[in-house]
Amino acid sequence: MASTPASPCPPARWQTGFWSLIAVQSQGAFSDNFLRWTVAFLVFNLGLSQQQRDRLVVLIVPLLFSVPFLLFSMTGGYLADRFSKRSVTIATKAMEVAVALIALIGLAQGNLKLQLAAIFLIGTQAALFGPSKYGLLPEILPESRLSWGNGVLELSTFLAILAGTLAAGLAAGAFARRPYWAGVVLVALALAGLAASFSITRVAAARPAARWRWNPLGDLLAQMRIIRRDHLLTLAVLGNTYFWFLGALLLINVVLYGEDILHVSTERSSLLLVLISTGIGLGSLAAGYLSGGRIEYGLVPLGALGITAITAVLAHRGWSYAEVAGLLGGLGFFAGFFAVPVNALIQHRPPPEEKGGVIAAANLLSFVGIALQPVVQYALLRRWHPDPARVFLITAALTLLAVVCILVLQPDAFLRLLAWLATHSLYRVSVHGREHVPERGGVLLLTGGLSPVGVLLLVATTDRPLRFLIPADQTGLARLHPLLRLLGAVPVPSLEQPHGVAGTLDRAAGALRAGELVCIVAGQAGPSGQPLPFRQDLERTMEALEAPVVPVAVDGPGGAFGSSRGRFFGKWPRRIPYPVTVDFGAPLPRDASAAFLREVVQRLLAGS
Repeated sequence: MASTPASPCPPARWQTGFWSLIAVQSQGAFSDNFLRWTVAFLVFNLGLSQQQRDRLVVLIVPLLFSVPFLLFSMTGGYLADRFSKRSVTIATKAMEVAVALIALIGLAQGNLKLQLAAIFLIGTQAALFGPSKYGLLPEILPESRLSWGNGVLELSTFLAILAGTLAAGLAAGAFARRPYWAGVVLVALALAGLAASFSITRVAAARPAARWRWNPLGDLLAQMRIIRRDHLLTLAVLGNTYFWFLGALLLINVVLYGEDILHVSTERSSLLLVLISTGIGLGSLAAGYLSGGRIEYGLVPLGALGITAITAVLAHRGWSYAEVAGLLGGLGFFAGFFAVPVNALIQHRPPPEEKGGVIAAANLLSFVGIALQPVVQYALLRRWHPDPARVFLITAALTLLAVVCILVLQPDAFLRLLAWLATHSLYRVSVHGREHVPERGGVLLLTGGLSPVGVLLLVATTDRPLRFLIPADQTGLARLHPLLRLLGAVPVPSLEQPHGVAGTLDRAAGALRAGELVCIVAGQAGPSGQPLPFRQDLERTMEALEAPVVPVAVDGPGGAFGSSRGRFFGKWPRRIPYPVTVDFGAPLPRDASAAFLREVVQRLLAGS
C-alpha cells in the first residue's frame, strides 16, 4: 500500500497561479455556455413547433451536456489524484481546442448533429477538468483564503456563464446567416485558455500510485462510502447536487418565462439569464468575504430561505420585465450564499489523498442533478403543462423542503446563522490564539462558563461542528437554553453515576473521532460571565478523552446589554458593535489538575 502523502502546503506566492486558474475556468465556462446557447438559440430560429422546440432545448441539449459528467467525472477524479492537477488542466484545455474545431465545422456546415456532438464533447472535457479545477484551490490557496477563493471562482464562473449566454443570444442574431463565426470565436478562446493554463502553479500528484478502472458506478459507490464517514461532507455533497439541479431548472425556466409569459425577444430573454448569473456571482463574492476567513456554512440556510421567498414571488404572473429582472438578480444573490460554503466544505474536509476522488464524486452527483432537470421539466411540460410561473412555485416548494431538511439533519447550521448575524451586527469579535486549534481532528475546548450569547460567539470563531459537555449540576443550562440543545449538548453525570459517565465519554469520543470540537463547560457562568469553581470530576473526564486540550475564554458578551437580574437582554445595548474577545490558549496536558485549569482560564479572562 502506498504511503499517504503529506497535505500539500500552499505556496507563499499564490497569486499568479490562482488568477491563472480563474482565467482558465472563466474562459471554459464562457465557451461551454456560448456553444450550448448558440445551438439552442439557433433552434429557436428554425421555426419548429413548440413540442419540437421543447424536446431539443429543454431535453436533448441539456442531456448531451450533462451525461458526460455521469460517465467521466470519476475518471477526472482519478486523473486529478494520479497526476498533477496542473498537468491535467493543460491536457483538458488542449482537448477543448479539438472540440472547438469540431464545433466550427458543424456550425459552418449547418449540421445540427455535429453541433450536438460538439456539445457532448465539451461536456466530456469539462467533466475531466472539474476535479482538478476544484482540487487546485486548496493546494494553491492558504486555508484562510479558501472561502474567499471560492467566492472569486463562483463570481468569475457565473460572470463567464452570463457573458457566454448573452454573447450566444447576440451571435444567434448577428451570425444567423454565417454561424461559422461563432465557431471561430470558440477556437480562439480555447487557444487563449490553453496558453493561460501554463501559468497555473505547479503542484505534485496527490496519489501517484492510483490505478484507473472503467467502472463509474463502482468508483462512485467507493467514494460515497468515504463521503458518508463525514456527516457534514455528506450534506454538502447533497446540497451541491440540489443546487445544480435547481440552477439548471431555473436557467431554462427563465428563458421560457421570457418567451411565454413576458413575450419578449430571444435577446431580452438572454439578458434575464445575465441578471440571474450576475446575482449568483455577486452573492458568491459577498459570501466569500463575509465568511471572515472561515467556511461559514451558516450562510446555507440564509441562501435557501432567500431562494424560497423570491421564487414564490416570481410565481405571480403580473410582474413587469424590469421587476422580473430585479427579482432574478436577488434570486441569484441568495443562490451565491448557498453555493460558496457548500463548495468550500467539499474542497476542505476530505483528506488530501482522497480529495480528487471525493470532488469527482461531488462533481458527478451535481450533474446527476443537472441531468435530472431536463427529464423532470420535460415530464412536467408534457404531463401537467405548468407554465413557467407555476414552475417557479414548484421551485419554491422544493427549496422550502430543503430548508426543513437542513433544520433536521444539520440543526447547528441555523445556530451558526444566528452567530454570523450577531457578529456582523451587535458584536465585533477579536480572536486570539486560533492557531492553537488544529485544523483537523477532534479537539477538546475547555471554558470556565458560557452565557447564551457566549455560546453564539464561540460558535462563530470556528468552521467545524461544536459539541458541549455540561456537568450534571448544570444540566438546567441545557434545558433553559435551546441553543445548547441544538448543538447536541451532552450532560456529564456526577462520579456517583459511573455508567452515565461512561456513556457520556463514549458519545464525546464519537464526536472527537468525527473531527468535531468538543467544548467542556467546566463551570457555570455568573451574571457577569465570569466562571464559578470548576468541577473536580472534569479531571477524570479530560484524562479519558484522547485529544488536544485547548483552553478558551469568551470575555465580554454580556457587557453589550448589561445584566439585569441575570438577564442579558434586559436593556438597550451600551455600544454597537460591542467588542468581545475570544482567547484560545496553548494546548494543556490531559492530566492537569482542576485548580490549574481554572487558573489558566482565569488568566485568559484577565487578558494575560
